Amino acid sequence: MLDKLYYPAVFSIKKSKGFDIRFPDLPECSDSCEDMESGYSRAFKVLGACLVEMESAGEEIPKPSLPQDISLQGGEFVVIIEFDMLEYKKRTRSKAVKKTLSIPCWLNEEATALGVNFSQILQDGLVRVISERT
Repeated sequence: MLDKLYYPAVFSIKKSKGFDIRFPDLPECSDSCEDMESGYSRAFKVLGACLVEMESAGEEIPKPSLPQDISLQGGEFVVIIEFDMLEYKKRTRSKAVKKTLSIPCWLNEEATALGVNFSQILQDGLVRVISERT
């Protein structure tokens, strides 16, 4: 999956106050907000939750529609939500998991003598590899 995605969100002006938010490409993905300041943030969060859930379930992530192809009703407008999957996962799924690994004894001794943080080195390396491959 590409890390950066740009999904159109349709904001509908409510009769009372605020906006309803929907994603034409993801019918199950919707929310509401009180004002535009919170709207983008809420749209980003609900989009992230939907996409991560779809990815975890092995579902195909739909290609975003072009804004000009979306039919709008009165009181509706399109906002493009920029979404970075890797950044979203870093912020929302940062619970540590324990991994067992093996390295040569000499490498362990040298790294320990230098005060190397094994966990941080592994995390940095994995992020780099993931970024290069996506």
